[in-house]
Amino acid sequence: MNRDWVDKDFYEILGVAPEAGADEIKKAYRKLAQTYHPDANPDDSAAEERFKEISEAYATLSNAEQRKEYDQVRRMVSSGGFAGYGGPGGGFGGFGGQQVRVEDLSDLFGGLGGLGDLFGFGSRGRAGPAKGADVQADLTVPFDDAVTGITTTLNVRGAATCSNCGGNGAEPGTPVTVCPTCGGQGVVAQNQGFFSFSQPCPQCGGTGRLVETPCRVCRGTGSETRTRQIKVRIPPGVQDGNTLRIPGKGGPGRNGGPNGDLLVKVHVAASRTFGRKGNDLTLSVPITYPEAVLGTKIEVPTLNGGVKLKIPAGTPSGKTFRVRGKGVTPDRGRTGDLLVTVQVAVPSKVSKEEKKLLEDLAAIEADDVRSHLRT
Repeated sequence: MNRDWVDKDFYEILGVAPEAGADEIKKAYRKLAQTYHPDANPDDSAAEERFKEISEAYATLSNAEQRKEYDQVRRMVSSGGFAGYGGPGGGFGGFGGQQVRVEDLSDLFGGLGGLGDLFGFGSRGRAGPAKGADVQADLTVPFDDAVTGITTTLNVRGAATCSNCGGNGAEPGTPVTVCPTCGGQGVVAQNQGFFSFSQPCPQCGGTGRLVETPCRVCRGTGSETRTRQIKVRIPPGVQDGNTLRIPGKGGPGRNGGPNGDLLVKVHVAASRTFGRKGNDLTLSVPITYPEAVLGTKIEVPTLNGGVKLKIPAGTPSGKTFRVRGKGVTPDRGRTGDLLVTVQVAVPSKVSKEEKKLLEDLAAIEADDVRSHLRT
């Protein structure tokens, strides 16, 4: 973002209405770009500047997030919110002629997706509660537990709230007082002309508190490195690579802020029996040549016992049958199916009697299975 967002009306530059759709904006840009492109206007500095304006306008309006923030700035401009905007000097006369503190402007823009950085002020220097960092961990679970769901314990080593002082940084039983310099705010103001700049309090370091006797375990930081045992619920149907968010189980917050979250990446161990495609289970089952030719009924395993599966006569090797409702039942969503693929098993060795029977079968075989290959 830059100051042009205040100075320039990108919609007017492209010749479109503020409510124009993305296709209309793109069409207007292409038409203007062809007209003012430097290749079409050699040695024309005015056309070159116009082309730069058009490109800048399109770059902002073609990006949905940037367009949203730009529209917010323009609404403030049109309402007179920037009546004292000082252009090249970057100063402000104030809102309605009143003296304005930079930290007040930072509060105003704080909820607008970073617009405070447009004028060089943000939350930097403001002390106060801050959320702790998110912590990542990996967890491998057996295939069956991933399908049915399980609650397990995960050991996580890293920064955690101090077990001795509870995070306040003071040795238990010793006082923690409000900083008299900043009144517990963690910041002090410095007046410079029309503006009042905030900086961390030099006495308390921005915490707003004074600890007379630092904790002997964390030495006043409020956190320590240790191993925590955290219970993690693995929901039914979790898939390999899924990440679970455990709120409040991450790194410790600062200055009384909330803890971060624990992000658990789940790795699902392979099954000796089943494969998986989404919520469907896959299973490969061997059948004999006579079973494939004559048809039969076989029993196939599922997650909760065996079921009978009919193999019709003349079933080719590689055919897949669907057993409905015998797949994975996720925490949310529909239950999958069991996909059974049959493979005709060819023995590597046969007895003399079996060989004789096969030779007799081959002698009376009428079909030529390779006739389609002959020219």
